[in-house]
Amino acid sequence: MRYVVDKEVDRRRRYTKATIVLITTLVFTFAASKLIMSSYEVEPIVKGPSVREVKRLSHYHPGIAGTPGDTDVYFLDSGTPGGTALMLGGIHATEVAGMLTSVLFIETAQVNQGRLIIIPHSNNSAFATQPVEDAFVPVFYIETGWGKRWFRLGDRLTNPVLQWPDPDAYAHYPSGQILSGSEVRNLNRAFPGRPDGLYTEQVAYAITQLIIEEDCDLVVDMHEASAMYPVVNVMVSHANAMDIAGMAAMTMDFEEGVYIGVEASPEGLRGLTHREVGDHTQAKVILMETANPIMDYVRGKATEELVVTGKDEFLLMAAERGMVTIPYDENGVPIEERVGRHSSGMQQILSIMSMMYPDSDIEVEGVPKHAELKEHGLGQFLKNPSDFSQEAL
Repeated sequence: MRYVVDKEVDRRRRYTKATIVLITTLVFTFAASKLIMSSYEVEPIVKGPSVREVKRLSHYHPGIAGTPGDTDVYFLDSGTPGGTALMLGGIHATEVAGMLTSVLFIETAQVNQGRLIIIPHSNNSAFATQPVEDAFVPVFYIETGWGKRWFRLGDRLTNPVLQWPDPDAYAHYPSGQILSGSEVRNLNRAFPGRPDGLYTEQVAYAITQLIIEEDCDLVVDMHEASAMYPVVNVMVSHANAMDIAGMAAMTMDFEEGVYIGVEASPEGLRGLTHREVGDHTQAKVILMETANPIMDYVRGKATEELVVTGKDEFLLMAAERGMVTIPYDENGVPIEERVGRHSSGMQQILSIMSMMYPDSDIEVEGVPKHAELKEHGLGQFLKNPSDFSQEAL
């Protein structure tokens, strides 16, 4: 009889434990699913004074329509004839300064001549995934005078849900250059793209078709790199835009005291915007790089604070040993520094292009430059979407 009672008690204990495990698993699964699905929600962007139209990228290649990689394209049009420039943010979703600079221009820019076309989330699917090895935070916040503004932090590569598995090696189209397998999901190794290619190639093709169909005179692609990377705080230019990049960099240094180097796009490295877009379209192409410590392997935890402040004790130790390629001290590399560089760089590029190529004149005002962002903070210039309920997307 005792054996039967003990057996029944043991059965009930096992049942209770199994129930607890099941409930715990369901709770964590529900919480994780909410977190994953929240990554597919696009942060609200307020249409500023010059936004006249918003199209979907799939307008230029229907093959990506209805997928998480399709994204909004903002047209800021003065209504006065002039040039057309395309700003690309978020080709790499880890490099948030480009995306934030795109949002800043969309919300504040007054375009007085010509037009700007802006894609803040160029590889939108990458904002809905995370680097598996880095434990990134999925969202971060910018403090403003009215509260917090949220933005996503994603992966460098296209979401594998849309393109999997990675091959052992990747052959770039059309050059045939062999790259490492994971680069097959790197949008900045996929240009000019192809309409019947892999998903990342199709996104690149859509952007290339936009450039051709909208007759863009200029393309500026905004990125971030490791503070230990040799090509950082630079403009990388196709040969067709070296005159603009060189003069813009000198003017930025002379007028604003912000040094930025200039590098030539290497002909032997394929798939990048500054190479392929310049080779396959009519547009002049420049890529800008700032430093983002979250991308350094010697840094500590990949926290929200690190994304915004750029302060890291381990990177500081590396800088003291001469291992960092930019000026780096206890102040870090805050988001205002990085967005400020992109904002000033973009405005100097537009100004110099307008001077050198009057038929491609694009005049923009109202966007804060490096010094204003450093003094007042990025949040001072971001709009409150709740105040623009009919205008926020």
